[in-house]
This record gives sequence, structure tokens and C-alpha cells, in this order.
Amino acid sequence: MVASVVFLKIGEFARRPASEQARLRAQLEAVIAVTAAELPPAGRVVLEASDGAAVVVFRDPIGALRLAERALTAGAAGLPLCAGLNHGALQLTGNKGAEAMTGDGIAVAASVAEFAGSSRLLASRAFREALADAAPGREASLARAGTFTDAGLRTHELFAPDGRALRRRQMRYSLAGIVLVAAFIGAGIGWRALDGERKPFGSAMIAKYPEVPAYLRELVQRVSY
Repeated sequence: MVASVVFLKIGEFARRPASEQARLRAQLEAVIAVTAAELPPAGRVVLEASDGAAVVVFRDPIGALRLAERALTAGAAGLPLCAGLNHGALQLTGNKGAEAMTGDGIAVAASVAEFAGSSRLLASRAFREALADAAPGREASLARAGTFTDAGLRTHELFAPDGRALRRRQMRYSLAGIVLVAAFIGAGIGWRALDGERKPFGSAMIAKYPEVPAYLRELVQRVSY
């Protein structure tokens, strides 16, 4: 199977006293319980790790990203968390059911979390591509953070949240829409000048290009030419 994995790592966990480790684990469990509540129980599995936890999210990269972002926010008060996101292959192990899982999907998510500093989130290229498939355009919120090499000499191209990148993309689309509408209007005027009896230009172009976004389609039709 293939799924998204959110690996939540507690910073410097192994160096902390046992009593503090227990306290931090209890905090992490509470954070996961709250942030994963919006996901259906059948759509997620929580796995314990030596220095944190891995949350496997099935068929919902958007939900996985939102969970990671909320976990870091919720853990800001005294819980030193970082997060690694990946989308990859998993397999069930033994006869313990869905809660016993291994696979490259988890291993890579753990490696990605290693590169993320405290209160930071990093995602693999595989996760970014899964996000693009699930919600085209949403991947623009993850900007390239660089290429990293793990202890096994495996390289990873990683991405970090960048709200400005998404806003820039939305602005480009808005400008492109304005230019497109202006082109429709200008060409429509010329169309009408050539032959007033012809079908309105806007309607003709909409019919010719059915993939025009709905909001532009409505705007062009309101121009009435």
C-alpha cells in the first residue's frame, strides 16, 4: 500500500531523563489525539517511534499536511517537535494488524524529520507530488528547501511551507485572468465591428474552449458582446 506519513520527532529525546521522556511522550500523545481528530479513525494509524511517533494517513495528503502544521503549532508550548512528511510504500508486518507497519514511506519520513529543526516542517518530493495530485495548485505552498543527504548516503530533495509562494501563484493566476478577460473584450469589439450579425464573441470562445475556469466564464458572459 501507499500512504502519507507524518513523522513527529521530539528534539534530543534520547538525551533527556526518563521522567522527562515520559512527560514529553504524554504531551505528544495528547497533541496527536487533538490534531488527528478531524481524520476518520479508519483513515489513519498512529505508530510509536523511539523518539516520537509516525501518523500514517491513507488517501489524504491534504489532511496529513494539516495535521503536521497543527501539531507543530499545538506543540509550541514546551514540546520541542519537528515534523517530516513523506508519501511512500508501506507494508503490514506479522499478524498484529494495521498497527504493525514498516516500509520506505516511514523510513524516509523519519529521515526528513531529522533535517527539520525545532518547530519546523519539511516534506519530501514524493509528498509534494502526492499533494499536487490530490489538490492541483496546493503544492505551491511547499517551496524548495534544498537537497540533504542522510546517514545512509541517500539524498532527499526537501520542501518547506511557504505561504508567500502560494500567494504569488494566486496573484499570477489573477493577473492572467485579467489579461484573458481584456483579450476577450478587445477581440469581441473587433468581432462585432466585422459583422454585427455574428454570434457574440464571448459565447463563441466559451463554446470553443470549455476548459475556461468557471469564474472567468461567468465574467465573460456578463460582458454581453
